[in-house]
Amino acid sequence: MKKLFAFFALVLTFALAGNAVAKKNGGGFEGPGIAKTSVAEALKMSDDTPVVLKGKIEKSLGNEKYQFNDGTGIIVVEIDDDDWNGVVVKPENTVELRGEIDKDMMQAPEVDVDVVILVE
Repeated sequence: MKKLFAFFALVLTFALAGNAVAKKNGGGFEGPGIAKTSVAEALKMSDDTPVVLKGKIEKSLGNEKYQFNDGTGIIVVEIDDDDWNGVVVKPENTVELRGEIDKDMMQAPEVDVDVVILVE
């Protein structure tokens, strides 16, 4: 009986471990996500609203802040050094930025960027 119990415990352990690995290495959500947002729309959004912007980073403003333009307007984006993840961007490149609106009472809205994707 002890051997049978040990066998089932071993099988259960491998099954649970395999399931954990499958979840870790598997995919994620498939379905609608955050729609792309224009800068003109982003400037009107509430604090902490998730956004996806597509356009160009025109220049550095210093202190991890950059001027971003998508043709509908200009907004300041903050990209922490560790959020670049090795992506190198030039002013002529189109990028997709994913983050959230950062709105303080005393300044214009900005975007706190979490992900930078080089589009072209």
